[in-house]
Amino acid sequence: MKNAACQELTSWTEKEKKFFNRLDSPIKIQYYLNQIPYNPHYGSRSPRCIIREGKAHCFEGAIFAAAALRMIGHKPLLLDLEASANDDDHVLAVFKERGCWGAIGKSNFTVLRFREPVYRTPRELTMSYFDVFFNSICEKTIRRYSHPLNLSQFDHLNWMTTEEDLAYIGDRLNEIKHCVVLTPTMIRHLTLADPDLVKAGLLGANKAGLYKPKK
Repeated sequence: MKNAACQELTSWTEKEKKFFNRLDSPIKIQYYLNQIPYNPHYGSRSPRCIIREGKAHCFEGAIFAAAALRMIGHKPLLLDLEASANDDDHVLAVFKERGCWGAIGKSNFTVLRFREPVYRTPRELTMSYFDVFFNSICEKTIRRYSHPLNLSQFDHLNWMTTEEDLAYIGDRLNEIKHCVVLTPTMIRHLTLADPDLVKAGLLGANKAGLYKPKK
């Protein structure tokens, strides 16, 4: 491990270390994100801030999960699910176990969260979200997915513990290569999501944090 990474990992307080000791598996990290409120405000706070304030939105939750995964031996990886112009992107923390990919996500939509590590490629993992990645007016909106982004490249900026905004991580995530999942013909022929599924997906959603699509 590089010196910057060593320094940041040892900068956690004893209280924070005890906190992470409870999150000793991917599913426990997901359960923690499920129980904290959805943050409807813009900004990109560090995992330290998430622990202190007890709330997160999609992007913050993914960064937190990447840090928590790192604490149990995984690489801190993010994957961007890029949406159409009528929806928000969704960012996941991804991990590999036994050669297969899984994911952890913080979302206002119940169906966009955890995935078991059973997917052979990032594309397979992405497509597990396809039919349940919809906006509030039932449009299916995934269009591209990114290559996994390793957050260790930002260790020198203390991304896990800083009080500064982490917008530069989002900027980099937008810059890296994304892979298309639909052709224009496929997009034209997409059906709407089942309204009952959309209703279930929005169970417990913070309406202030929902993207407001154009009808």
